[in-house]
Amino acid sequence: MEDYPCEVIRNFSIIAHIDHGKSTLADRLLELTGTITKQEKGLNQQVLDKLKVERERGITVKAQTASMFHDKNGTRYLLNLIDTPGHVDFSWEVARSLAACQGALLLVDASQGVQAQSISVFHVAKEKGLTIIPVLNKIDLPAAQPEVVAQQMQSTFGIDPADVIKVSAKTGKGVEQVLHAIIERIPPPVGNPADPLKAFLFDSSYDRYRGVISLMSIQNGVLRKGDKIASCFTRKKYEVTELGIMHPEEVPTDCLRPGQVGFVACSMKESSEAHIGDTFHRVGHPVEPMPGFKPAKAMVYAGVYPVDSSDFLKLEESIRRLSLTDRSVEVTRETSSALGQGCRLGFLGTLHMDVFRQRLEDEYNADVIITAPTVPYKVLHRDGKTSIVSNPTDFPEPADFASGGRAKAVQEPIVKASIIVPEKYFSAMMELVFEHRGTDLDWQPLDVAGEASGDGRVLMHATLPLAEIVTDFFDKLKSRSSGFASFDYEDAGYQTSDMRKMTFLLNSKPVDALALIVHADKAEGIGRQWVEKLFKVIPRQLFEIPIQAALGGKIIARRTLSALRADVTAGLYGGHYERKLKHLQNQKESKRKMKRVGRVDLPQEAFFDLLSK
Repeated sequence: MEDYPCEVIRNFSIIAHIDHGKSTLADRLLELTGTITKQEKGLNQQVLDKLKVERERGITVKAQTASMFHDKNGTRYLLNLIDTPGHVDFSWEVARSLAACQGALLLVDASQGVQAQSISVFHVAKEKGLTIIPVLNKIDLPAAQPEVVAQQMQSTFGIDPADVIKVSAKTGKGVEQVLHAIIERIPPPVGNPADPLKAFLFDSSYDRYRGVISLMSIQNGVLRKGDKIASCFTRKKYEVTELGIMHPEEVPTDCLRPGQVGFVACSMKESSEAHIGDTFHRVGHPVEPMPGFKPAKAMVYAGVYPVDSSDFLKLEESIRRLSLTDRSVEVTRETSSALGQGCRLGFLGTLHMDVFRQRLEDEYNADVIITAPTVPYKVLHRDGKTSIVSNPTDFPEPADFASGGRAKAVQEPIVKASIIVPEKYFSAMMELVFEHRGTDLDWQPLDVAGEASGDGRVLMHATLPLAEIVTDFFDKLKSRSSGFASFDYEDAGYQTSDMRKMTFLLNSKPVDALALIVHADKAEGIGRQWVEKLFKVIPRQLFEIPIQAALGGKIIARRTLSALRADVTAGLYGGHYERKLKHLQNQKESKRKMKRVGRVDLPQEAFFDLLSK
């Protein structure tokens, strides 16, 4: 690694909207530089997507690093590539990856054009001062419009169409140009091997045998095997046992020099010790720490319970191990009278939650029930304190808001949403936004003036409550726009709102696992909907069960599940009708007694049916 001074190193990442071909372009770059061998038959497909869930869904969840060597004009260059996820839930991964780079390839699909996430990742890269190389992908598709999309990029980002490189990552056409542009346009990193060691930690993973493996970008100095290093954040000291580069699998090396990116194993036992954004230095030679990141903030919370309550300890261990590789998940224990012991997890979004559940099932064979997702609400108390509530069971009752109660108001999280949609679906999108309590709606045409009207696209901005997005907003967005709309959002703080706690009663007893936090205007509709769902999944008992939805003491929806009853008059033939009546009266009296003392246990299967719909 001594042969690679800063001047021949280029650190870059690939950023784009979801499904614009980032991982495919990474495959072609790895093939061109000889990092992976070309296959005789077929193509290398998404080599850097290593998780089963990534391969099944065709999405990138975890940013991956790979080092490549490329010869140009007699000089051998070291190129460090970071492939990033495209979905809005994983924008934290993108921000972390960009901190270790000097440039970025902004990839845009030539058939889809600029989409919501393209705009947000472009601004993130610009803020960090990165050199951006615009690349148009999928030019081999029949529906591709490279000239039109290049004009869009000019009007949206101010990029000169002459700078745009047109490629097809699938066929490999034009990818050679991308390699030349990386070497020519992206500036080399700045660093001095004679200065004290300064290493920036931007990602970590967990290995059950070696502990935490950190991915570091060396800013100054040289890191060698056997060096004693210390963290600026935790002040803990470690000895480097192994280091090297990802090529694309781990390849051990003697040292890492300024500008290089590689993995470092230093017998770190707990993943919590590896703080993303931390700076490491040699023991006894402290350095000025680099500015870190805002920690990932959980946007969606859900309870995770084992289907068989005796499996709780195994589930907790599985969650702990999985959260070592996924640092953005928050974990706390919780108990429910209906579902037993479980964990309350905080996620970055609903896709993140779904991916985490699938990884639990794939990698640890866990059978789990996940409760309805909720968002963190801020409760303002009369004594001036504020508390964050993410579990509906901890939410104040309506009586607490009355005069003399302890709670004064509730604030809910809101987000600034950007939607890019073809003009003909604009009115459908406006309806959707207003249905989900959207406010501050404004819009602007996105396409270049002079294009055929009706086919142009519109960029909409609106403020939406986060609680409205975490359910089925994205599905409705796609179905109402025939799949053409793209959506992105960012946190916009809190606003006061009229939120209520809805509880469900079975035979007049509340079921805590089914509690919801709803807006007062939508409470009645949601109450009826859930009561209907419960009516379908609860098995009938020997006594009638009233199923009720309540806001505090007020019942807003009800269905009655009729009792199973034996035909007590079957053996009576002839005689006076009062004989039959007497038997029926006795049965009625017994049912009334049974209803008074009977308990309705919701079977786990019913919960599973209810919460997976």
